[in-house]
Amino acid sequence: MGSVIFDLDGTLADTSADLIAAANACFDKPQLDAQADAATAFAGGRAMLTLGLSRLGFPDGNARTDKVNALYPVLLEHYGENIDRYTVLYPGVERCLDLLATKGWLLGVCTNKPEGLAQDLLVRLGIRDRFGAMIGADTLPTRKPDAAPLLETIRLIGGDPAKATLIGDTVTDREAARNAGVPSVLVTFGPTGMAVRDLQPEALLDHYDDLPAVLSGLFD
Repeated sequence: MGSVIFDLDGTLADTSADLIAAANACFDKPQLDAQADAATAFAGGRAMLTLGLSRLGFPDGNARTDKVNALYPVLLEHYGENIDRYTVLYPGVERCLDLLATKGWLLGVCTNKPEGLAQDLLVRLGIRDRFGAMIGADTLPTRKPDAAPLLETIRLIGGDPAKATLIGDTVTDREAARNAGVPSVLVTFGPTGMAVRDLQPEALLDHYDDLPAVLSGLFD
């Protein structure tokens, strides 16, 4: 069988509310909304802080960059302490992972979330043991969309890039897959919905119950 590598935020789990809460903890008053700004949340901590500061009137430039860098450790500390307060797995994730494992698929996670936070979240969500390997943003010198983290995840689980795919939700995942020479499957239940079709992945995923059939269409 082949390898299925999953992104984490926005792909396996909806983490946006906890990410937004961590960003808002850096400001005197909340500047971001958990629903309206979910796409920014999945773009990372610095993207959320940049958006919040822009709404506070901080002009673009070095001063705002310095402020983002100063607030980033505060965001990480708050997030680490409250990492699973609101986060939930997307419907069907656990059932799908178990089914893929019984069919012999090798499973891994490749995320741009810091490794320690990603490991902790997967454990708290009760699914860390489903994956043979987990590569985070700081595991290697580079992160997605560089091909190295994805290829290393495939290698660690004993897979072959010729029969591997990346399940993700953003252009970063699509580009990481293309750089590694593997097909990407982008989920349509993330914050951008069907707009991921414009990224032209090899396949789309509307629900985790559909993933086995999607994989069959890619590899059979």
